[in-house]
Amino acid sequence: QVRPVESGGGLVQAGDSMRLSCAASGRLFSTYAMGWFRQAPGKEREFVAAIGEIPRDTDYEDSVKGRFTISRDNTKNTVYLQMNSLKPEDTAIYYCAASSTGYYGSSLYEYGDWGQGTQVTVSS
Repeated sequence: QVRPVESGGGLVQAGDSMRLSCAASGRLFSTYAMGWFRQAPGKEREFVAAIGEIPRDTDYEDSVKGRFTISRDNTKNTVYLQMNSLKPEDTAIYYCAASSTGYYGSSLYEYGDWGQGTQVTVSS
């Protein structure tokens, strides 16, 4: 089991960049796939990006492709979400999640461990 803890959220203007970090405890971190999800007020939680045990295995939601990049550093038990060209519609609470099965897709039900979330607000 890993326990994700997100950091790096805040308030930025449209067009700015921001990097979120997710530090996960647990010595088996490298065997977990990791995902980022987000939830805007009044909306359901949605998939943003995911990365498999092998760093080149990634998946992105269509609206963030080309703007967001997910990566991981297993020496630091940390996964990152680099967000560029941010838009007001990216405003949400961003959650980090871990999948012990190695699944790195968009179904949130495949992720068993979740962080508390970090707020990202993009002003226009």
